[in-house]
Amino acid sequence: MAKIIGIKFKNTAKVYYFAPADENEVYEEKTGVVVETAKGVEYGTVVFGMKEIPDSELTHPLKPIIRKATEKDEKTVKENEKKIPEAMEFAAEKIKELNLDMKLIGCEYAFDGKKIVFYFTADGRIDFRELVKVLAAKFHLRIELRQVGIRDETKLLGGIAPCGRTCCCSSCMPDFGKVTIKMAKNQGLHLNPGKISGLCGRLMCCLEYENDYYAEVYKKMPKVGGAVGTPEGNGVVISNDMLKLISKVKISKSDGSEVYKDFPVDRLSFKKNKEEDEDDKENNEQEQ
Repeated sequence: MAKIIGIKFKNTAKVYYFAPADENEVYEEKTGVVVETAKGVEYGTVVFGMKEIPDSELTHPLKPIIRKATEKDEKTVKENEKKIPEAMEFAAEKIKELNLDMKLIGCEYAFDGKKIVFYFTADGRIDFRELVKVLAAKFHLRIELRQVGIRDETKLLGGIAPCGRTCCCSSCMPDFGKVTIKMAKNQGLHLNPGKISGLCGRLMCCLEYENDYYAEVYKKMPKVGGAVGTPEGNGVVISNDMLKLISKVKISKSDGSEVYKDFPVDRLSFKKNKEEDEDDKENNEQEQ
């Protein structure tokens, strides 16, 4: 069994495992710590204190926590954050002067104060060598420009999603999942881009959350617009309730009248949905 401490870093919802510097030390939730990562020395926040997990759950050797954050460390973090607006303003101004087709979306100072990372989006590759020279001359630090995708932009900036909550990508999702049109179809959602897209303009990440359930239920439900047999005669499916497993069916009577009735799916006879038709296969390959 391995003893671990869960730690998060700024602008990420992913929890990283580190070994305690001292097994007798108590690491309380929300305590600041200083750790060494692939990016260098960083400041993080404890998500959960020491616990044990099987060695098989570790993908790589754990690095130990360097120390609990001191008052000086906390001051350094706050000072770095105060410098961000000035750095953003200067960089945005130079991007405009150099006529670079890129959108600056954020920046951060390395904890040790030796590097600034600027994040930007762009439609293609950007030659920002001249920009790097200008920024390095201004700040006298190592400059890193990192191009990110449109989903990463929303993750960095955050925002309120259509559901009224903070965007999942910036609050609770450790990694982006694969989201497809097929998932929206499984849930019986109208394929209106404005209804199934997040702030980034791509399919909402939450479509993936309950997809396993809906994918299984979809196979059991009749197709909307499809013909079905009911205890009261043949009809056409108008809508499906995927949670209650009930279908609303329009039944045409011999006198020309029409009746709308709800039937449990197990009382209907119909041709079972295939998991994917050819159009679904094409849409399913379009990862968002």
